[in-house]
Amino acid sequence: MPAWLVDLFSRYGYAVVFFGVLLENAGLPVPGETALLAGAALARFGRLSVGWVILTAIGGATLGDNLGFFVGRHGGRKLAERHGWKLGLNTRRLAQFDHYFERHGAKTVFIARFVTGLRVFGALLAGASELPWRKFLFYNATGAVAWSCAVATVGYVLAYSWETLERWIGHSGFIALAIVAAIVIVAAIRQRRERNA
Repeated sequence: MPAWLVDLFSRYGYAVVFFGVLLENAGLPVPGETALLAGAALARFGRLSVGWVILTAIGGATLGDNLGFFVGRHGGRKLAERHGWKLGLNTRRLAQFDHYFERHGAKTVFIARFVTGLRVFGALLAGASELPWRKFLFYNATGAVAWSCAVATVGYVLAYSWETLERWIGHSGFIALAIVAAIVIVAAIRQRRERNA
């Protein structure tokens, strides 16, 4: 484990996990997953409690996603309508996006937690698509529990091999991103065929 990361934890402890995960889930590209892995690895070495690391991550993930959802709900849609064309988000694509979230929004919120990149923007997208908050909260919280437990377990078990741990998590996140992209493309093609039929 890098010395700077150990030093950060020795100074701030559980706050590193909480704020790393919170900021990543609120929509900022910070290494929240790495903070959780490191916290769990340090628990294996006896410096932290793995139970508190998991609870801290669940709290940070849930709160961060709700913050991202709030930002998406109260500003994301207007921003997408005003400047989305710069990224290829025209009116038709926004309508497709809304239709997708109507049908698959709750599942996407849960799965986004496990996908590199999507974890950062999932809550913002859910808020902008006007997914009902109660539905979002349920899938957000269950996803936070599942993700925090899974990542902390991996960090704890592989604590003695940090390089393997970083490599495994990085590859699995990008594989998950590729799978989600493929699913979205297939769903878009199927939707287009249904409309043309």
